[in-house]
Amino acid sequence: MTKYEIAFSMHNRGCNCAQSVVCAFAEECGMDVETLMKAAEGFGLGCGGMAGICGALSGAIMAAGCLHADGNNEAPRTKKTTYAVAKQLCADFEKECGALRCCELKGGADGKPLTPCARCIEVGVKLVEDMLGGKYADR
Repeated sequence: MTKYEIAFSMHNRGCNCAQSVVCAFAEECGMDVETLMKAAEGFGLGCGGMAGICGALSGAIMAAGCLHADGNNEAPRTKKTTYAVAKQLCADFEKECGALRCCELKGGADGKPLTPCARCIEVGVKLVEDMLGGKYADR
C-alpha cells in the first residue's frame, strides 16, 4: 500500500485528516500509531472544528517536527530549521490546494469545495514524502 492509500483508508475509517497524514508515516517518525493518533486528534476540522488550518497540513507539519526536531528539552537547536520547513510546507500546500484554512478548502458561501479532503490528504502525504526525499533538508 502507498502512504496515500494508508492515509485515505484511515480517513475512510473515521480518522481526521491530521491523523490520517501523520499516522501514515508513524514508522518514519519513530513513533507508534496510537501516540500519533492521540497527538493529532485535536487538529481535525481545522483545529478542533474551528475551520482553521487544514488538518492534512497540520499532520504534515507534525511529521516535520518528528523528522526534524532534535527533542532536546534543555537547549533545542532545531527550532529554526523546523520552523522553516513548516513555513515551506504551508507555502507548498497553499500553492497546490489554493488555501490553508479548512473553511476555505471546504467551500465558501456557495458550498462548493475549493479542494476536497481527499485531495488535501494526498497533498499532505506528498509533502511528507518530499520531506523524506530531502526536498526540505537545506532549510
